[in-house]
Parts: sequence; structure tokens; C-alpha cells
Amino acid sequence: MVAYILRRLMLVVPTLFGIMVINFFIIQAAPGGPVEQMLAQIQGTAVDATERFSGSTSGGETLRSATPDTSGGSGGTYRGARGLPKDLIERIEKMYGFDRPIVERFFLMMKNYLVFDFGESFFRNKRVVDLVIEKMPVSISLGLWTTLLIYFISIPLGIAKAVRDGSRFDLSSSTTLIVLNAVPGFLFALLLVVLFAGGSYFKWFPLRGLVSDGWSSLGPIDKVLDYLWHMVLPIGAMVIGGFATLTFLTKNSFLEEIHKQYVLTARAKGLVERHILYGHVFRNAMLIVIAGFPAAFIGVLFTGSLLIEVIFSLDGIGLLGFEAALNRDYPVMFGTLYFFGLIGLVMGIVGDLMYTVIDPRIDFEARGR
Repeated sequence: MVAYILRRLMLVVPTLFGIMVINFFIIQAAPGGPVEQMLAQIQGTAVDATERFSGSTSGGETLRSATPDTSGGSGGTYRGARGLPKDLIERIEKMYGFDRPIVERFFLMMKNYLVFDFGESFFRNKRVVDLVIEKMPVSISLGLWTTLLIYFISIPLGIAKAVRDGSRFDLSSSTTLIVLNAVPGFLFALLLVVLFAGGSYFKWFPLRGLVSDGWSSLGPIDKVLDYLWHMVLPIGAMVIGGFATLTFLTKNSFLEEIHKQYVLTARAKGLVERHILYGHVFRNAMLIVIAGFPAAFIGVLFTGSLLIEVIFSLDGIGLLGFEAALNRDYPVMFGTLYFFGLIGLVMGIVGDLMYTVIDPRIDFEARGR
């Protein structure tokens, strides 16, 4: 098993490198980069260019709403550069590191990333690491609770559907799950806001934030209750539309195991059905479901909560990545891509280890020979 893990770890390096290469050159080729954002801001506000440039490094937060000039000007290399001094454009390029060739920029970036130096945001005047750490509690809260609740709901429901396969309960629950799976989570979020967050009916839950304003002054129990109170609606919206797939997977896994020979043999020996179901079938059927927990958590954590964070004003990783892409904040975009890409690849290895923990008979090292 050690040799298998080492081989997988060695594959992490070229895989991550390939991810970074593809994304780096595609994003660099797209129009509206940080230099164009700055030029558009200078042209749009009609201030002295030199003064605007000198203040950009300290007041970068004001640049977040900048948009590139799409008028199609032909006065320079960048759109929106018409009429601006060439030395000013060169100084802006140098400030953002665009005075170097694109290949040199890439390898310099990767060299820094090897020691987890992700640089500083172009528009927030903060290190990328500090931004990620600042936003992480919100995303972890959403991802962890959502994943746990999805598993706690899907596994019992999937088992019940497998045991009652073809019954009225199975058909009605399948119809309900298909409908829920077809409706995006953000629509459920809007519905919950309208119903329970003061939209039109009840005002039972808060609409924004992870905790209340006076949270630090509350007692330990009140802090926990306040935190859970704020999490009810966003997590509910993510769970409602997220457990259908896992429920069907659980059901199909159980159905496959129930019809195998060892189950028929156990029944022939007179074993109690409940003992057969949970003592023999459960371990084999749950292999693929439980082993997929790390990957499911990563998926919910980094990709599943963007619109939920926007609707409930939760400033997490999803919203950070969206704003970075919108504003072409390359250090944030590539830094988070590298960091979370690495975590995703490592979680894939952890998922394989989970298989061997659940069923020691699985030997990936022997299969690789």
C-alpha cells in the first residue's frame, strides 16, 4: 500500500502542473486583464493619469468595480489605452508584473507556489493566504454541515427505498427526489428567504451573515445557538437539492448486494433479515458511498455554495473566487486554484485509503502490478 500511495503522490505533481498550465494560458489570453482594468478606470474617471496611478497601490479596493473599455479603440496594445502616455502604461505593466514574458511569469509564479507564496491581491491590498484564511470559516461551515446532513438523510432513505423496492413508498419518494434534484439550490434559497426570512411571510431566521453583530458578547451556549440559527436557511437550501444523487446511489448499491449469493445463503441459514441487512449487506454496499465522502465534501466546499453565499451575504471562498474572476485578480484566481487543486488531488488519495479502511480485502497495490 505504501508503494501505491507514493505512486499517487508522484502523479500529483504533473497533474497539478497541467491544471495550472492550461488555466494560466487560457486566462492570460482572455481580454480584460488587470492592466486593462486599470486603464479603463483611468479613462473612465477622467482624473490625472499619474495621480491615479500613484494612488492605485494604496487605494486598490476602489478598482474592484472597474470594467475594461470595450469601445474597440486602436490607439495601443490595450483597449482603453488611447491617449495615455506610453511610460504610464509601462509602469502599470511593471506594477502587475506584465513587463515580463508570459512564460517567465508562469514559471516565476510556480516557483513561488512551491513554497506556498501566493502573492498579494491586485485589488484588495491583502495577501492571498490571508484572504483565504479569512473566508474559510464560512465555506467550511457550509460544506461540512451540508455534507454531513446529506449523508445522514441519504443513507437511511436509500436503504429504505432498496428494502421497499417497487413499493408505493419507493415510487413516490423517487418522484419527489427527481423533482428536488431538478430545481437548483439557489431557487430553494430564494423560496426560503421569501417564506422564513422576512421576504413576504415569516421572519424567523436572519437573512445575512454567519453570526449576529453582538455575537462576541454572548455566552458559549448562546454563541452556538446563534451560529446554528444563521446556518439553518443556507444549509437547508443546499441540502434540499443535494441529497437525491446519493440516495439513488445508496439504493442501487444495496439492491446489487441484496441479490448476491451470500445474502441468499444467509437467508437460507435462517438469519434475521435485519442482521443480514446491517451485518453483511451494509458493509459491502456502503463501500462506494462512504469512501466518496472526502470528494463530496470538497465538491460542496469549493463549488456548491457560490450563489448561496451571494443570496445570504456569506463572504466565503465561493464569493471570493467569483469576484476574483470578475475583476481579473490573477493572484487570487491562480493561488486559490493551485491550493484547492492540490487539496482535491490529495483528497482523491484519501478516498482510496477510505476504501481499504472500510474493506481491508481491497489492495490497490496488488492491482497495479
